Amino acid sequence: MIWYRRNAAVTTLVDTATSAGSAAGSMAGSMAGSMVSTAGSALSTAGSVAGAAGSVAGAAANTVLQPLVFDPLRRLQQGVGGSEGTPINDAERLWVAVDGMGGDVAPGPILEGCLKAVQLLPLRVKFVAEASAVEAAVAELDLGDALAAAQQEGLLELVPSGVSVGMNEEATVVRKKRDASINLAMDLVKEGAATAVYSAGNSGAVMASAIFRLGRLKGIDRPAIGALFPTKDPEQQVLVLDVGANMDSKPAYLHQWALLGNIYSRDVLQVAQPRIGLLNIGEEECKGNELALKTYPLMAEERRFQFAGNCEGRDVLSGDFDVVVCDGFTGNVLLKFLESVGSVLLDVLKAELPRGRRGKVGSAFLISNLRRIKKRLDHAEHGGALLLGVNGVCVIGHGSSKALSVVSALRLAHSAANHRVMDDLQRLSAEAGDAAESAVACG
Repeated sequence: MIWYRRNAAVTTLVDTATSAGSAAGSMAGSMAGSMVSTAGSALSTAGSVAGAAGSVAGAAANTVLQPLVFDPLRRLQQGVGGSEGTPINDAERLWVAVDGMGGDVAPGPILEGCLKAVQLLPLRVKFVAEASAVEAAVAELDLGDALAAAQQEGLLELVPSGVSVGMNEEATVVRKKRDASINLAMDLVKEGAATAVYSAGNSGAVMASAIFRLGRLKGIDRPAIGALFPTKDPEQQVLVLDVGANMDSKPAYLHQWALLGNIYSRDVLQVAQPRIGLLNIGEEECKGNELALKTYPLMAEERRFQFAGNCEGRDVLSGDFDVVVCDGFTGNVLLKFLESVGSVLLDVLKAELPRGRRGKVGSAFLISNLRRIKKRLDHAEHGGALLLGVNGVCVIGHGSSKALSVVSALRLAHSAANHRVMDDLQRLSAEAGDAAESAVACG
């Protein structure tokens, strides 16, 4: 509020000067009617100059004072940097397979997001969808020119599919609908025609298709969905897994997810030595339910990552942990809670802003910043979550994903593929296979 008061004080002086200049112009115009035309013209010109000078002064003051209002919040607007704004080398583009029929509003907004992504990110898209649905969406959203241009430049390729998997269908339906868009997209990754796959469709079906088509990594009993949460540091994110793939978990599962999260945090997020935390109700080793009590010693004895101990709910966004592991039920509750925080915070701040003219001016200055803060706290704005533990890069988007969310999700998919995270995950898988063979031989 300090910056606002300073701005108001100086702006008031400037507005006074502006009003005086305008008044001078009006007076000069009225006097011109009773004088000689030449003199009236001169006075009118003088009044206009005075008014213009006042306006220029007001604009100059606002230009100088505006940073004083925005600077304190500017750091909060910063997130993990993307590739936008930099020249794209076509030779460095990676192919990403997109399930065009996945999502509540597919395929139109999904296609629109892909068309934006190929212009902003170093990737190419194989868009897998039902041909008739794509034609209807292109006509409805007027995407014909953009689609034709992307196809001509070799940035987007349409891949026709069969009947898609509905958002409310059982996950096992992917076995019956073999030519569904999600299955064909997974096949593109399996065949090496794409380096990653993205779908905003039925998360259970996406996971089932990934397991059936790509397969699990050796040593990983259950794949987990890992979501990136914001922290109080705009430059840092925390990977939380599992956030919904496995409602009932075993200690061995959480231990395996910690290994997966450690590799992803190190390779993609560029954290030299990720700090792994176990979500619990207290910091002490003796706290928690049976799952937490049995998981703690497995994590503490592991030498392949740095176990930082139990992580309480209040510490998830603190920045003290780089990876937080929990069962899918708890993680999904945490995820859904975080999704609501941004909108609730914005509503509270709006309600608490001063009333009257001063409140309107303050709101005008802060509203864009508050919306950015909301987006930082809203997981849906980050595009998607990673399915870790399958033999390929797979990103699951929010069911209601629109164009901007698709761009964010494709950035995440590209980042994982570009950092070759699968190489290290496959090495982990190979180590697990060797250990299992040694155990059998010794037995």
